[in-house]
Amino acid sequence: MDDYSMYPLVERVRRTGEEYGLWSPGDCIVVAVSGGPDSVTLLHIMHAIASRTDQRLNLVCAHINHGFRPEASREEAEFVQSLARQLDMPFELANLDIPTYMKESGKGAQLAAREKRYEFLHAVACKYGAASIALAHHADDQAETVMMRILRGSGTSGLAGMRLKRREKNVNLIRPLLRIYKAEILKACQDAEIPYRIDRSNLQNKYARNAIRLDVLPFLGQYNGQLAESLNRLADTLGEEDDYLQQLTDRAYQELVTSDGEGLAFQIKPFGTLHAALQRRLIKLILNYLPFCLEESDFVKIERVRQGAIQSAPTTWSLDLGGGLQCVREYDTVRFIPNAAGGIDDLRYTYRVDSIPAEVEIQGLGTNLLFTQTAAGQDAMSKMTHGKDSAVFDADELVYPLTVRSRQPGDTMKVMGLNGTKKVKDIFIDEKVPPSLRSRIPIVTDGQGRIIWIPGIRRSSIAAVGQHTSSVLLMTVVRDAE
Repeated sequence: MDDYSMYPLVERVRRTGEEYGLWSPGDCIVVAVSGGPDSVTLLHIMHAIASRTDQRLNLVCAHINHGFRPEASREEAEFVQSLARQLDMPFELANLDIPTYMKESGKGAQLAAREKRYEFLHAVACKYGAASIALAHHADDQAETVMMRILRGSGTSGLAGMRLKRREKNVNLIRPLLRIYKAEILKACQDAEIPYRIDRSNLQNKYARNAIRLDVLPFLGQYNGQLAESLNRLADTLGEEDDYLQQLTDRAYQELVTSDGEGLAFQIKPFGTLHAALQRRLIKLILNYLPFCLEESDFVKIERVRQGAIQSAPTTWSLDLGGGLQCVREYDTVRFIPNAAGGIDDLRYTYRVDSIPAEVEIQGLGTNLLFTQTAAGQDAMSKMTHGKDSAVFDADELVYPLTVRSRQPGDTMKVMGLNGTKKVKDIFIDEKVPPSLRSRIPIVTDGQGRIIWIPGIRRSSIAAVGQHTSSVLLMTVVRDAE
Protein backbone atom coordinates (compact mmCIF):
# COMPACT_ATOMS: atom_id res chain seq x y z
CA MET A 1 0.00 0.00 0.00
CA ASP A 2 1.19 3.53 -0.83
CA ASP A 3 0.94 5.28 2.54
CA TYR A 4 1.27 8.72 0.92
CA SER A 5 -1.76 8.14 -1.35
CA MET A 6 -3.88 7.07 1.63
CA TYR A 7 -2.75 9.90 3.91
CA PRO A 8 -5.62 12.37 3.10
CA LEU A 9 -8.29 9.76 3.92
CA VAL A 10 -6.42 8.59 6.99
CA GLU A 11 -6.31 12.14 8.32
CA ARG A 12 -9.98 12.77 7.60
CA VAL A 13 -10.99 9.60 9.41
CA ARG A 14 -8.67 10.36 12.29
CA ARG A 15 -10.18 13.83 12.70
CA THR A 16 -13.71 12.40 12.49
CA GLY A 17 -12.84 9.83 15.14
CA GLU A 18 -11.47 12.55 17.39
CA GLU A 19 -14.38 14.95 16.84
CA TYR A 20 -17.10 12.37 17.52
CA GLY A 21 -15.26 10.26 20.10
CA LEU A 22 -15.37 7.12 17.99
CA TRP A 23 -12.50 5.60 19.97
CA SER A 24 -10.08 6.26 22.80
CA PRO A 25 -6.35 5.45 22.99
CA GLY A 26 -5.82 1.79 23.80
CA ASP A 27 -9.26 0.65 22.59
CA CYS A 28 -9.73 -2.75 21.00
CA ILE A 29 -11.81 -2.44 17.81
CA VAL A 30 -13.32 -5.26 15.76
CA VAL A 31 -13.23 -4.27 12.08
CA ALA A 32 -15.84 -6.00 9.91
CA VAL A 33 -14.18 -6.77 6.56
CA SER A 34 -16.09 -8.31 3.64
CA GLY A 35 -13.23 -8.03 1.17
CA GLY A 36 -14.86 -5.28 -0.89
CA PRO A 37 -13.20 -1.88 -1.47
CA ASP A 38 -15.04 -0.14 1.38
CA SER A 39 -14.14 -2.54 4.18
CA VAL A 40 -10.61 -3.18 2.88
CA THR A 41 -9.99 0.57 2.80
CA LEU A 42 -11.42 0.87 6.30
CA LEU A 43 -9.07 -1.82 7.56
CA HIS A 44 -6.02 -0.11 6.03
CA ILE A 45 -7.06 3.28 7.42
CA MET A 46 -7.71 1.93 10.90
CA HIS A 47 -4.36 0.09 10.79
CA ALA A 48 -2.57 3.35 9.90
CA ILE A 49 -4.32 5.17 12.77
CA ALA A 50 -3.69 2.30 15.20
CA SER A 51 0.02 2.45 14.43
CA ARG A 52 0.31 6.03 15.72
CA THR A 53 1.99 6.27 19.11
CA ASP A 54 -0.79 8.52 20.46
CA GLN A 55 -3.55 6.00 19.57
CA ARG A 56 -2.26 2.49 20.35
CA LEU A 57 -5.44 0.86 19.06
CA ASN A 58 -5.73 -2.93 18.99
CA LEU A 59 -7.55 -4.20 15.91
CA VAL A 60 -9.27 -7.52 15.18
CA CYS A 61 -10.23 -8.39 11.60
CA ALA A 62 -13.59 -10.19 11.36
CA HIS A 63 -15.00 -11.74 8.19
CA ILE A 64 -18.36 -13.39 7.56
CA ASN A 65 -19.03 -16.08 4.95
CA HIS A 66 -22.81 -16.00 4.55
CA GLY A 67 -22.97 -19.21 2.54
CA PHE A 68 -24.70 -17.73 -0.51
CA ARG A 69 -21.81 -18.16 -3.00
CA PRO A 70 -19.64 -21.13 -1.89
CA GLU A 71 -16.67 -20.77 -4.28
CA ALA A 72 -16.49 -16.96 -4.30
CA SER A 73 -17.07 -16.80 -0.54
CA ARG A 74 -14.22 -19.20 0.16
CA GLU A 75 -11.83 -17.13 -1.97
CA GLU A 76 -12.96 -13.91 -0.26
CA ALA A 77 -12.35 -15.44 3.17
CA GLU A 78 -8.84 -16.50 2.18
CA PHE A 79 -8.15 -13.03 0.78
CA VAL A 80 -9.26 -11.26 3.98
CA GLN A 81 -7.34 -13.71 6.17
CA SER A 82 -4.22 -13.06 4.12
CA LEU A 83 -4.77 -9.31 4.51
CA ALA A 84 -5.07 -9.64 8.28
CA ARG A 85 -1.87 -11.68 8.34
CA GLN A 86 -0.04 -8.98 6.35
CA LEU A 87 -1.20 -6.33 8.79
CA ASP A 88 -0.29 -8.55 11.77
CA MET A 89 -3.69 -8.61 13.47
CA PRO A 90 -5.99 -11.38 14.78
CA PHE A 91 -8.46 -12.84 12.29
CA GLU A 92 -11.91 -14.24 13.08
CA LEU A 93 -14.03 -16.10 10.53
CA ALA A 94 -17.71 -17.03 10.62
CA ASN A 95 -18.97 -19.68 8.21
CA LEU A 96 -22.72 -19.15 8.26
CA ASP A 97 -25.49 -21.05 6.52
CA ILE A 98 -27.92 -18.19 5.90
CA PRO A 99 -30.05 -20.08 3.30
CA THR A 100 -30.91 -22.72 5.92
CA TYR A 101 -31.57 -20.07 8.56
CA MET A 102 -33.91 -18.31 6.13
CA LYS A 103 -35.95 -21.50 5.73
CA GLU A 104 -36.09 -22.08 9.49
CA SER A 105 -36.96 -18.49 10.45
CA GLY A 106 -38.98 -17.45 7.42
CA LYS A 107 -36.91 -14.26 7.16
CA GLY A 108 -35.68 -12.70 3.93
CA ALA A 109 -32.07 -12.87 2.79
CA GLN A 110 -31.12 -9.33 3.81
CA LEU A 111 -32.67 -9.50 7.28
CA ALA A 112 -31.41 -13.01 8.00
CA ALA A 113 -27.86 -12.17 6.92
CA ARG A 114 -27.82 -8.94 8.93
CA GLU A 115 -29.12 -10.65 12.06
CA LYS A 116 -26.52 -13.42 11.97
CA ARG A 117 -23.74 -11.04 10.91
CA TYR A 118 -24.25 -8.77 13.90
CA GLU A 119 -24.63 -11.74 16.22
CA PHE A 120 -21.16 -12.94 15.14
CA LEU A 121 -19.56 -9.48 15.39
CA HIS A 122 -20.87 -9.03 18.92
CA ALA A 123 -19.53 -12.45 19.87
CA VAL A 124 -16.08 -11.49 18.55
CA ALA A 125 -16.22 -8.19 20.42
CA CYS A 126 -17.07 -10.05 23.62
CA LYS A 127 -14.22 -12.53 23.07
CA TYR A 128 -11.62 -9.77 22.75
CA GLY A 129 -13.18 -7.31 25.18
CA ALA A 130 -13.55 -4.81 22.34
CA ALA A 131 -14.97 -1.35 22.91
CA SER A 132 -16.26 -0.98 19.35
CA ILE A 133 -17.22 -2.69 16.12
CA ALA A 134 -16.15 -0.69 13.06
CA LEU A 135 -18.41 -0.90 10.01
CA ALA A 136 -17.52 0.31 6.51
CA HIS A 137 -20.70 2.22 5.65
CA HIS A 138 -19.87 5.36 3.67
CA ALA A 139 -21.66 8.53 2.52
CA ASP A 140 -23.31 6.88 -0.49
CA ASP A 141 -24.64 4.13 1.80
CA GLN A 142 -26.07 6.88 3.97
CA ALA A 143 -27.81 8.47 0.99
CA GLU A 144 -29.33 5.09 0.08
CA THR A 145 -30.50 4.56 3.64
CA VAL A 146 -32.18 7.96 3.84
CA MET A 147 -33.88 7.43 0.47
CA MET A 148 -35.15 4.00 1.51
CA ARG A 149 -36.62 5.47 4.68
CA ILE A 150 -38.23 8.34 2.79
CA LEU A 151 -39.96 5.79 0.58
CA ARG A 152 -41.08 3.83 3.65
CA GLY A 153 -42.55 6.93 5.29
CA SER A 154 -40.12 7.12 8.21
CA GLY A 155 -40.23 9.94 10.74
CA THR A 156 -37.39 12.32 11.50
CA SER A 157 -35.53 9.75 13.61
CA GLY A 158 -35.42 7.38 10.64
CA LEU A 159 -34.41 10.11 8.21
CA ALA A 160 -31.41 10.86 10.44
CA GLY A 161 -30.00 7.73 8.83
CA MET A 162 -27.10 5.75 10.22
CA ARG A 163 -25.15 7.27 13.08
CA LEU A 164 -21.39 7.66 13.26
CA LYS A 165 -21.57 6.07 16.71
CA ARG A 166 -24.35 4.07 18.31
CA ARG A 167 -24.44 1.95 21.44
CA GLU A 168 -25.64 -1.64 21.05
CA LYS A 169 -25.28 -4.45 23.61
CA ASN A 170 -22.54 -2.68 25.59
CA VAL A 171 -20.47 -2.14 22.43
CA ASN A 172 -20.23 0.93 20.20
CA LEU A 173 -21.04 0.50 16.52
CA ILE A 174 -18.83 3.04 14.74
CA ARG A 175 -18.78 4.08 11.07
CA PRO A 176 -15.52 5.95 10.46
CA LEU A 177 -16.13 6.27 6.68
CA LEU A 178 -19.62 7.78 6.91
CA ARG A 179 -18.37 11.20 5.75
CA ILE A 180 -16.49 9.76 2.74
CA TYR A 181 -18.03 8.98 -0.66
CA LYS A 182 -17.60 5.78 -2.65
CA ALA A 183 -15.70 7.52 -5.48
CA GLU A 184 -13.08 8.73 -3.00
CA ILE A 185 -12.67 5.21 -1.63
CA LEU A 186 -12.24 3.68 -5.08
CA LYS A 187 -9.72 6.36 -6.09
CA ALA A 188 -7.74 5.77 -2.90
CA CYS A 189 -7.63 2.02 -3.61
CA GLN A 190 -6.45 2.70 -7.14
CA ASP A 191 -3.82 5.27 -6.15
CA ALA A 192 -2.49 3.13 -3.27
CA GLU A 193 -2.71 -0.08 -5.32
CA ILE A 194 -4.89 -1.79 -2.72
CA PRO A 195 -6.48 -5.04 -3.99
CA TYR A 196 -10.08 -5.90 -3.12
CA ARG A 197 -12.90 -8.22 -4.16
CA ILE A 198 -16.25 -7.44 -5.83
CA ASP A 199 -19.49 -9.06 -4.63
CA ARG A 200 -21.47 -9.55 -7.85
CA SER A 201 -24.78 -9.73 -5.94
CA ASN A 202 -24.42 -5.99 -5.29
CA LEU A 203 -24.91 -5.42 -9.01
CA GLN A 204 -28.35 -7.07 -9.03
CA ASN A 205 -31.40 -4.93 -8.31
CA LYS A 206 -33.53 -7.73 -6.83
CA TYR A 207 -32.87 -6.34 -3.32
CA ALA A 208 -34.48 -3.06 -2.23
CA ARG A 209 -31.19 -1.36 -1.36
CA ASN A 210 -29.60 -2.40 -4.65
CA ALA A 211 -32.63 -1.08 -6.53
CA ILE A 212 -32.27 2.25 -4.73
CA ARG A 213 -28.57 2.35 -5.65
CA LEU A 214 -28.90 1.21 -9.27
CA ASP A 215 -32.25 2.68 -10.31
CA VAL A 216 -33.83 5.26 -7.97
CA LEU A 217 -30.85 7.47 -7.10
CA PRO A 218 -29.50 7.64 -10.70
CA PHE A 219 -32.98 8.57 -11.94
CA LEU A 220 -33.45 11.31 -9.34
CA GLY A 221 -29.89 12.46 -9.94
CA GLN A 222 -31.09 13.88 -13.25
CA TYR A 223 -32.88 16.57 -11.26
CA ASN A 224 -30.23 17.12 -8.60
CA GLY A 225 -26.62 16.49 -9.48
CA GLN A 226 -25.73 16.69 -5.79
CA LEU A 227 -28.45 14.31 -4.60
CA ALA A 228 -26.19 12.11 -2.43
CA GLU A 229 -24.71 15.20 -0.78
CA SER A 230 -28.19 16.65 -0.20
CA LEU A 231 -29.39 13.42 1.44
CA ASN A 232 -26.31 13.34 3.66
CA ARG A 233 -26.87 16.94 4.74
CA LEU A 234 -30.47 16.05 5.53
CA ALA A 235 -29.30 13.11 7.67
CA ASP A 236 -26.72 15.25 9.49
CA THR A 237 -29.19 18.03 10.24
CA LEU A 238 -32.00 15.74 11.34
CA GLY A 239 -29.58 13.63 13.36
CA GLU A 240 -28.54 16.60 15.50
CA GLU A 241 -32.12 17.83 15.85
CA ASP A 242 -33.25 14.31 16.72
CA ASP A 243 -30.62 14.11 19.46
CA TYR A 244 -31.83 17.41 20.91
CA LEU A 245 -35.49 16.41 20.82
CA GLN A 246 -34.62 13.08 22.40
CA GLN A 247 -33.00 14.92 25.32
CA LEU A 248 -36.21 16.90 25.81
CA THR A 249 -38.26 13.70 25.56
CA ASP A 250 -36.11 11.95 28.15
CA ARG A 251 -36.60 14.90 30.48
CA ALA A 252 -40.38 14.85 29.91
CA TYR A 253 -40.42 11.11 30.59
CA GLN A 254 -38.69 11.58 33.95
CA GLU A 255 -41.09 14.37 34.92
CA LEU A 256 -44.40 12.99 33.65
CA VAL A 257 -44.36 9.20 33.39
CA THR A 258 -44.93 6.97 36.40
CA SER A 259 -44.85 3.23 36.90
CA ASP A 260 -48.30 1.70 37.16
CA GLY A 261 -47.92 -1.95 38.12
CA GLU A 262 -46.52 -3.65 35.02
CA GLY A 263 -47.40 -0.67 32.86
CA LEU A 264 -46.75 3.06 32.63
CA ALA A 265 -48.98 6.11 32.95
CA PHE A 266 -49.05 9.89 32.62
CA GLN A 267 -51.41 12.66 33.67
CA ILE A 268 -53.38 14.46 30.97
CA LYS A 269 -52.84 18.08 32.11
CA PRO A 270 -49.01 18.26 32.01
CA PHE A 271 -48.96 16.12 28.86
CA GLY A 272 -51.21 18.65 27.14
CA THR A 273 -48.67 21.44 27.74
CA LEU A 274 -46.03 19.66 25.61
CA HIS A 275 -45.49 20.52 21.96
CA ALA A 276 -47.12 17.97 19.63
CA ALA A 277 -43.66 16.77 18.52
CA LEU A 278 -42.73 15.94 22.11
CA GLN A 279 -46.11 14.34 22.75
CA ARG A 280 -45.55 11.90 19.89
CA ARG A 281 -41.99 11.18 20.96
CA LEU A 282 -43.04 10.63 24.57
CA ILE A 283 -45.69 8.09 23.55
CA LYS A 284 -43.16 6.35 21.30
CA LEU A 285 -40.62 6.25 24.15
CA ILE A 286 -43.22 4.72 26.49
CA LEU A 287 -43.98 2.04 23.91
CA ASN A 288 -40.25 1.34 23.52
CA TYR A 289 -39.95 0.77 27.28
CA LEU A 290 -42.85 -1.69 27.25
CA PRO A 291 -42.82 -5.16 25.63
CA PHE A 292 -44.18 -3.79 22.37
CA CYS A 293 -42.65 -4.05 18.89
CA LEU A 294 -42.99 -0.58 17.39
CA GLU A 295 -42.77 -0.21 13.62
CA GLU A 296 -42.52 3.01 11.65
CA SER A 297 -46.03 2.35 10.34
CA ASP A 298 -47.37 2.56 13.91
CA PHE A 299 -47.39 6.36 13.62
CA VAL A 300 -51.17 5.95 13.23
CA LYS A 301 -51.41 4.27 16.65
CA ILE A 302 -49.20 6.89 18.27
CA GLU A 303 -51.36 9.66 16.81
CA ARG A 304 -54.57 7.99 18.00
CA VAL A 305 -53.19 7.85 21.53
CA ARG A 306 -52.04 11.48 21.34
CA GLN A 307 -55.33 12.80 19.95
CA GLY A 308 -57.30 10.82 22.51
CA ALA A 309 -55.17 12.26 25.31
CA ILE A 310 -55.52 15.92 24.33
CA GLN A 311 -59.24 15.89 23.50
CA SER A 312 -61.56 17.10 26.24
CA ALA A 313 -64.11 14.33 25.63
CA PRO A 314 -64.75 11.51 26.07
CA THR A 315 -62.94 11.18 29.38
CA THR A 316 -62.59 7.40 29.11
CA TRP A 317 -61.58 5.24 26.16
CA SER A 318 -59.64 2.11 25.41
CA LEU A 319 -57.32 1.37 22.48
CA ASP A 320 -55.90 -2.04 21.61
CA LEU A 321 -52.32 -1.46 20.42
CA GLY A 322 -51.76 -5.13 19.58
CA GLY A 323 -49.48 -7.71 21.13
CA GLY A 324 -51.47 -7.71 24.38
CA LEU A 325 -50.77 -4.00 24.99
CA GLN A 326 -53.74 -1.79 25.77
CA CYS A 327 -53.87 1.98 26.17
CA VAL A 328 -56.71 3.44 28.21
CA ARG A 329 -57.71 6.92 29.25
CA GLU A 330 -59.42 7.01 32.62
CA TYR A 331 -60.46 10.44 33.82
CA ASP A 332 -57.23 12.48 33.99
CA THR A 333 -54.82 9.60 33.38
CA VAL A 334 -53.59 7.68 30.33
CA ARG A 335 -52.37 4.17 31.10
CA PHE A 336 -50.42 1.67 29.01
CA ILE A 337 -51.25 -1.84 30.20
CA PRO A 338 -49.13 -4.76 28.92
CA ASN A 339 -50.39 -8.33 28.85
CA ALA A 340 -53.95 -7.00 28.84
CA ALA A 341 -55.25 -10.00 26.92
CA GLY A 342 -56.04 -12.74 29.41
CA GLY A 343 -54.70 -10.53 32.19
CA ILE A 344 -55.92 -9.28 35.52
CA ASP A 345 -59.55 -8.94 34.41
CA ASP A 346 -59.71 -12.74 34.17
CA LEU A 347 -58.37 -13.25 37.71
CA ARG A 348 -60.95 -14.91 39.94
CA TYR A 349 -60.33 -15.87 43.55
CA THR A 350 -62.04 -16.63 46.88
CA TYR A 351 -60.32 -16.83 50.29
CA ARG A 352 -62.18 -17.86 53.42
CA VAL A 353 -61.25 -16.31 56.78
CA ASP A 354 -62.23 -18.88 59.41
CA SER A 355 -60.43 -17.42 62.42
CA ILE A 356 -58.94 -14.15 63.68
CA PRO A 357 -56.12 -13.06 63.58
CA ALA A 358 -55.53 -13.86 59.92
CA GLU A 359 -53.58 -12.74 56.89
CA VAL A 360 -54.82 -13.27 53.35
CA GLU A 361 -52.29 -13.04 50.54
CA ILE A 362 -54.03 -12.54 47.20
CA GLN A 363 -51.94 -14.26 44.55
CA GLY A 364 -51.42 -12.23 41.39
CA LEU A 365 -52.34 -8.88 42.96
CA GLY A 366 -49.45 -8.27 45.32
CA THR A 367 -51.99 -7.43 48.02
CA ASN A 368 -52.35 -8.74 51.59
CA LEU A 369 -55.29 -8.25 53.95
CA LEU A 370 -54.65 -8.34 57.70
CA PHE A 371 -57.39 -9.17 60.24
CA THR A 372 -56.78 -8.48 63.95
CA GLN A 373 -59.13 -8.23 66.92
CA THR A 374 -58.71 -6.11 70.07
CA ALA A 375 -60.79 -4.86 72.96
CA ALA A 376 -62.57 -1.58 72.32
CA GLY A 377 -60.66 1.46 73.55
CA GLN A 378 -58.94 4.67 72.50
CA ASP A 379 -56.20 2.81 70.62
CA ALA A 380 -58.69 0.79 68.61
CA MET A 381 -60.84 3.82 67.87
CA SER A 382 -57.81 5.77 66.62
CA LYS A 383 -57.49 3.25 63.79
CA MET A 384 -60.62 4.76 62.27
CA THR A 385 -58.64 7.90 61.32
CA HIS A 386 -55.89 6.08 59.41
CA GLY A 387 -57.39 6.53 55.95
CA LYS A 388 -59.17 4.17 53.59
CA ASP A 389 -56.59 1.39 53.80
CA SER A 390 -57.88 0.44 57.26
CA ALA A 391 -61.38 -0.14 58.62
CA VAL A 392 -62.76 -1.09 62.04
CA PHE A 393 -65.90 -3.10 62.80
CA ASP A 394 -67.85 -4.18 65.84
CA ALA A 395 -66.55 -7.75 66.02
CA ASP A 396 -69.66 -9.02 67.84
CA GLU A 397 -72.01 -7.63 65.16
CA LEU A 398 -70.35 -9.44 62.26
CA VAL A 399 -71.56 -12.75 60.85
CA TYR A 400 -68.70 -15.23 60.34
CA PRO A 401 -66.84 -16.65 58.47
CA LEU A 402 -65.58 -13.70 56.45
CA THR A 403 -64.58 -14.04 52.79
CA VAL A 404 -62.15 -12.16 50.57
CA ARG A 405 -63.07 -12.49 46.89
CA SER A 406 -62.79 -10.87 43.49
CA ARG A 407 -65.44 -8.46 42.24
CA GLN A 408 -68.56 -9.95 40.68
CA PRO A 409 -71.15 -8.46 38.29
CA GLY A 410 -74.08 -6.91 40.16
CA ASP A 411 -72.21 -6.45 43.47
CA THR A 412 -73.96 -4.04 45.87
CA MET A 413 -73.12 -2.67 49.31
CA LYS A 414 -75.01 -0.95 52.13
CA VAL A 415 -73.47 2.51 52.42
CA MET A 416 -73.44 4.71 55.52
CA GLY A 417 -75.95 7.55 55.28
CA LEU A 418 -77.90 5.88 52.51
CA ASN A 419 -81.05 3.80 52.84
CA GLY A 420 -80.79 0.59 50.88
CA THR A 421 -77.79 -0.50 48.82
CA LYS A 422 -75.58 0.96 46.11
CA LYS A 423 -73.93 -0.79 43.18
CA VAL A 424 -70.20 -1.31 43.62
CA LYS A 425 -69.76 -0.16 40.03
CA ASP A 426 -71.37 3.20 40.93
CA ILE A 427 -69.19 3.48 44.01
CA PHE A 428 -66.10 3.07 41.82
CA ILE A 429 -67.42 5.72 39.44
CA ASP A 430 -68.11 8.16 42.33
CA GLU A 431 -64.59 7.59 43.68
CA LYS A 432 -63.14 7.96 40.16
CA VAL A 433 -61.44 4.58 40.33
CA PRO A 434 -59.98 3.88 36.84
CA PRO A 435 -61.78 0.97 35.13
CA SER A 436 -58.45 -0.82 34.53
CA LEU A 437 -57.78 -0.85 38.30
CA ARG A 438 -61.22 -1.93 39.51
CA SER A 439 -60.53 -5.63 39.06
CA ARG A 440 -57.44 -5.25 41.26
CA ILE A 441 -59.53 -4.25 44.28
CA PRO A 442 -60.65 -7.15 46.52
CA ILE A 443 -64.06 -7.41 48.17
CA VAL A 444 -64.61 -8.47 51.84
CA THR A 445 -67.95 -10.13 52.66
CA ASP A 446 -69.47 -11.54 55.85
CA GLY A 447 -71.00 -14.95 56.49
CA GLN A 448 -74.25 -13.89 54.83
CA GLY A 449 -72.49 -12.78 51.65
CA ARG A 450 -72.95 -9.07 52.40
CA ILE A 451 -70.11 -6.77 51.30
CA ILE A 452 -68.69 -5.11 54.40
CA TRP A 453 -65.55 -3.46 53.01
CA ILE A 454 -63.96 -2.47 49.72
CA PRO A 455 -60.30 -1.97 50.74
CA GLY A 456 -58.97 1.45 49.90
CA ILE A 457 -62.41 2.66 48.77
CA ARG A 458 -65.22 2.48 51.34
CA ARG A 459 -66.69 0.44 54.18
CA SER A 460 -70.32 -0.53 54.56
CA SER A 461 -72.75 0.53 57.28
CA ILE A 462 -72.73 -3.02 58.68
CA ALA A 463 -71.27 -3.58 62.18
CA ALA A 464 -70.39 0.04 62.79
CA VAL A 465 -68.34 0.72 65.94
CA GLY A 466 -70.34 2.54 68.63
CA GLN A 467 -70.28 3.36 72.32
CA HIS A 468 -71.50 -0.12 73.23
CA THR A 469 -68.80 -1.90 71.17
CA SER A 470 -66.68 -4.17 73.36
CA SER A 471 -64.54 -5.90 70.74
CA VAL A 472 -63.12 -4.33 67.55
CA LEU A 473 -62.08 -6.12 64.38
CA LEU A 474 -59.43 -4.18 62.44
CA MET A 475 -58.94 -4.86 58.73
CA THR A 476 -55.87 -3.46 56.93
CA VAL A 477 -54.75 -3.70 53.31
CA VAL A 478 -51.01 -3.90 52.57
CA ARG A 479 -49.66 -3.63 49.02
CA ASP A 480 -46.28 -4.77 47.68
CA ALA A 481 -45.37 -1.25 46.57
CA GLU A 482 -45.47 -0.20 50.19
